[in-house]
Amino acid sequence: MKKFFGLLSPRWMFVAALLTGLLVFSVSVGISGAYVLAYTSTESFCVSCHEMSYNFAEYKGTIHDTNRTGVRAICTDCHVPHEPGPLVWAKIKASKDLYYTFISPSIDTPEKFEAKRAAMAQAVWRDMKASDSHQCRSCHQEEKMNLELQTTKARTRHAKGKAEGKTCIECHFAIAHHEPSGPGPAELFAADAALQK
Repeated sequence: MKKFFGLLSPRWMFVAALLTGLLVFSVSVGISGAYVLAYTSTESFCVSCHEMSYNFAEYKGTIHDTNRTGVRAICTDCHVPHEPGPLVWAKIKASKDLYYTFISPSIDTPEKFEAKRAAMAQAVWRDMKASDSHQCRSCHQEEKMNLELQTTKARTRHAKGKAEGKTCIECHFAIAHHEPSGPGPAELFAADAALQK
């Protein structure tokens, strides 16, 4: 190897050193980025902010927290995309939460949280509708559902929702958190559609 580099002109040695440096830098950034994404996607990170303790308390004991199979959905399973590009973009957009948490707290008391509950829920519902409830579907795969194990009512409602082009969140909401006062997703989406006309 030493002989090889001895044969290179100073110009090519500089290019080789630069390329080696870029490679090391890229690998370091990639590994660091993967670590940051993984760490910020843990339940302990999500609930480390005081403001999220209200949501976490509501979530405890729900079907997504504890159930007969022991399969759990944590915050990031429902609230962020799962593909790398959209996930990184969601994390970048979520950095605004630092402002609302540390500089201008807007949900730091139960009263402030309740005052914004409907607006926060509606934002999540709109995101889920826009993604065709992608987060739900990443765990609940329609083609793997055993219809024989569903109640007649559930089978009928799922068939009706599919025929009407509905997405999961239009019927399945307030599963892990308390339902806010005001319109539910169906009414919200109908009002949104009316505004777009």
